[in-house]
Amino acid sequence: MRSDYVRIYKAVHTWTGILSGMALFIAFYAGALTVFKEPLARWASPPAAGAAAVPLEDAPALIAQVLASRPDAARDFRLHLQAAEHVPARLSWHVREADADDHDASSARHYTATLEADGTARVDEARPAQVGAFIDVLHRVVGLPFDTDPNRWVMGVVAALYTLALISGVVVLLPSLVKDFFALRVGRNLKRMWLDAHNVVGIVSLPFHLVMALTAVVFAFHDGIYHLQDRMFHDGKLTAAFAGGGRGKAPPGPARDPASLLAPAELLARVHELSPGFAPNALQYLNTTSPRAVVRVWGHDAAALSPRAAGGFVAIDPYDGRIVSADYLPGRQDGAHTLVSSFFAAHFATFGGTPVQWAYFLLGLAGAWLFYSGNLLWIESRRRKAARDGGAAPEQRRDVRLLAAATVGVCLGCVAGVSATIVAGKWLSGQVADLGAWHRYVYYAVFFAGVGWAFLRGAARASVHLLVAAALFTFMIPLTTLLAWLFPALGLWAHGSPASLGVNATALAGGLCFLGMARATARRLANGPADSVWSPAGHAAPAEAAADAPVRAS
Repeated sequence: MRSDYVRIYKAVHTWTGILSGMALFIAFYAGALTVFKEPLARWASPPAAGAAAVPLEDAPALIAQVLASRPDAARDFRLHLQAAEHVPARLSWHVREADADDHDASSARHYTATLEADGTARVDEARPAQVGAFIDVLHRVVGLPFDTDPNRWVMGVVAALYTLALISGVVVLLPSLVKDFFALRVGRNLKRMWLDAHNVVGIVSLPFHLVMALTAVVFAFHDGIYHLQDRMFHDGKLTAAFAGGGRGKAPPGPARDPASLLAPAELLARVHELSPGFAPNALQYLNTTSPRAVVRVWGHDAAALSPRAAGGFVAIDPYDGRIVSADYLPGRQDGAHTLVSSFFAAHFATFGGTPVQWAYFLLGLAGAWLFYSGNLLWIESRRRKAARDGGAAPEQRRDVRLLAAATVGVCLGCVAGVSATIVAGKWLSGQVADLGAWHRYVYYAVFFAGVGWAFLRGAARASVHLLVAAALFTFMIPLTTLLAWLFPALGLWAHGSPASLGVNATALAGGLCFLGMARATARRLANGPADSVWSPAGHAAPAEAAADAPVRAS
């Protein structure tokens, strides 16, 4: 390939990476954690009665009493089948404000229902853990505070730039791919080593990144895509079909009597007959009293991919047991639906079980490092070098210093903020009225503090401080569990399930990694070249840099 073409693609790769790198760091770091969103929710959820408090055979009586006393629940409620820390009761539902965004879980009021000893239903307002949902929002809108259409469009633009960066990066590396693919030159030239590692990680994980980039663009603009598809191919019928699934008004007709509902056990038997390998975990009742009432039986099939992050479902009529649709039932989809579902499964890691989830978790963290290291390589390649005679360290260019500070502040501020808001989810539970809002307050307070500190102290010094802060906040996750075990009077709690203990173990390992990175960065500051952007002298004023130079030279 001609060298001038390579230079053009290198410029495209550099600037698309610079423009989108910090946003993508947040998306990938938060995305890696959302792979285990359920364990996070289980760790943060307070003790509750749980689904097991009401036997499944008593569920019809519970449903009938709830619908009689709370008609608003008929629009959308869930009957939970599995006991877990984040499932507060057998039956739950939520009510959103009329203008609330469907993706904003914190904007809804949540309710649970259980049966008293005398058989009467008790309804309580619940405050479920919001930490998993909040981190998912960070992932979906690249760090912006609300999951709205405009913010998702911003994410789509970032994902498009990300795609360009991937393609141009491959083109740049092609001429030396065979020679440099497995080259990792460890030595005094740290920039060369970082570039080798950046290239190897990028090429090895390229299929993963291409899937993430392309599916993210589709997810960002899917409403517009569905609208065009509806108008061009379905004559407007697609929207009406989705409206019947609980989002719109029911068509005119006589209301249906909840007393005639089939028992949940009967519905589950019909589903098992259809797909024996499907393991249900919840029944979602939609428009229960309307002529188009339907129950979505949600669950997973270990031998098949799941079409959504929450799994797959089969739609069944709750009054006669008729299968309404199996288009989203794992293992029972036709070719067209399987193709579409494969995009969701490839993005959400809803196939292959736990090994694939851990692989996505590690690939997500590696992706975050890829964007962080890309910015650092750009910064190092544009630093001003000291004279060969050992003179004073030069003052670095302002744009280099500002980008270095922004990279450190945004990336490490995100890491520290995420750990802080996970900890806050347990300490603030039951203490504040709107836990979802407090997750935002805590995260953005730490995040912007990190950004401000990086600009105030410079990237070099701030990188050590922020890595230590990230380590401390991350250590607070298992420490909170330990305090709950040792001092129950604090009002905290500690779950003993493998999922919750896994959160503590992973956080402990993460804290140790951040601490090790802080120590390595501190050594780099103390022993590295004085003309590096990552030297304190590189961020000092000219007079201060000149004063530091003789000390370092000695």
